[in-house]
Amino acid sequence: MRAAIEEHAWDGGWYRRAYFDDGTPLGSSENDECQIDAIAQSWAVISSVADPERARRAMGAVDEKLVRRDPGMILLFTPPFDTGSLHPGYIKGYVPGIRENGGQYTHASTWAVEAAALLGQGDRAKEYFDLLSPIKHTRTPELVEQYKVEPYVVVADIYGHPPHEGRGGWTWYTGSASWFYCVMLESILGFRLHGDRLRIDPCIPKAWKEFTITYRYRTATYHVTVENPRGVERGVSEVHVDGQRQDDKDIVLQDDGRSHKVRVVLV
Repeated sequence: MRAAIEEHAWDGGWYRRAYFDDGTPLGSSENDECQIDAIAQSWAVISSVADPERARRAMGAVDEKLVRRDPGMILLFTPPFDTGSLHPGYIKGYVPGIRENGGQYTHASTWAVEAAALLGQGDRAKEYFDLLSPIKHTRTPELVEQYKVEPYVVVADIYGHPPHEGRGGWTWYTGSASWFYCVMLESILGFRLHGDRLRIDPCIPKAWKEFTITYRYRTATYHVTVENPRGVERGVSEVHVDGQRQDDKDIVLQDDGRSHKVRVVLV
């Protein structure tokens, strides 16, 4: 499967999304519409299946072609379907740039955040996270007028084509909200829980010198401080629990009713 993907799905600068029954590719530079799709590029990284250098190039193409820093969104694909020859199904029934037809589909956009973090790009992962944040879309009266929906819940989609560019669509969307939460907690802050073991392996902006997490595990409370004295994006060198340096980077959680201090140092 890995060999087939590299032979048939690589388009020269990114990965194709699919093929029609007649062999026509989708998500290819050959297409007049939907030339590049974000999902294939993000999952090239997340799956760990794609060639690492190609996967990195594919995410570079996402940044160049799908990330819109003004008004702030990560498109699902571009250009949207409209009058071209491809017939991908119901999404072509949407106005160009609306929902799945070339707008920001937030559920998929969160995977771009995770992919950036997996590549060790802390600055970019946080930038992408901020592009998706409803708070960032409502910082000024002008942005509120453009966005038009609530600033305190995650939106399923943002319209990505004039004259509606930057307008929020369906809100209170649980699929997007849960992924939005996970990529911040797990991919950026690095909080990974496996049963009674906790690992902190963040990928953060270089400018972050420190952050803290308070986690309650049953009757115990863990106060985690992550220090970044050298301004790096990734790389855990030391883990201390209650003043004792750990040989293992995993923290074994205790249901003991106590308060514990965890110190994680990056280099």
